[in-house]
Amino acid sequence: MTMRWTKGLAMAALAVALASCGGRQPLKPVQGQKLPAVPVGAATAPTAQDLTTPGTQARPERNVELLTQSKSRGDDEFDLPPERDPQ
Repeated sequence: MTMRWTKGLAMAALAVALASCGGRQPLKPVQGQKLPAVPVGAATAPTAQDLTTPGTQARPERNVELLTQSKSRGDDEFDLPPERDPQ
């Protein structure tokens, strides 16, 4: 049992070490490559931060309004019984 516990702890430590080794430097284009073209209608080219920030459609705000009252369901004029002889 202790061997399994030690192995799990070692795997967790390895996972944390691998996850924390990413760099936090600003993005720069590779030497010899051009930056993306300026979009039509834009005054300047978008920066790396602009391109990597998700828009409102990609990450919409959530509506966390809770249902505070039950409401009775109204009549549905399209809720009809099935036909006797379907054609």
